[in-house]
Formats: sequence, structure tokens, C-alpha cells
Amino acid sequence: MTVDEKLTRNAFKPDEESHISLDEAVCRSRCTERYCVRVCPAALYAWSEEGDRMVVEHAGCLECGTCLVACSHGALAWRYPRGGRGVQYRYG
Repeated sequence: MTVDEKLTRNAFKPDEESHISLDEAVCRSRCTERYCVRVCPAALYAWSEEGDRMVVEHAGCLECGTCLVACSHGALAWRYPRGGRGVQYRYG
């Protein structure tokens, strides 16, 4: 079984409240690298050219924290979802 096949078997119980918050002013003014877009294994981050802002879809988060480590400008705040919410891994 491939990693992609294993990931599709995970269960998600999304929280209505996002556990990821961004300082959009920092994203817009200081960040040109957009590492979060490239490193997120779930591809949750996308830069919206028309809105000139970062868009994040927290519901599919794998809770790995890679985005937090990759954000070199400190624009990202991350915490685990509230109890009983988030990802439930079925294989490891």
C-alpha cells in the first residue's frame, strides 16, 4: 500500500474553529517564499492572487506541524484541534 493510499483511509472530524491562524499582513508584506504552500503534505495552503492573501483549508490538516516549522516569518500560529476533533490515523 502506498502512502497516498494510506492517507485516504484517515478519518477527519473537522472543528468549526480553525486551529491554524495566519497573520495575513505578514504573509502579504514580508513573505515571498511561501514555504507553507510547498511543504504541507496535505496541500492545505494556497496563495490567492486575486485576493492577495493566503488561503488555508484547516479541515484536512494532518497535524504534523510542518507548516509551523517552515514559516520563517512567524506569521503562522498552530495548535492541536479541540478534543475529539482533527485527524484520526488508521495506519500508524
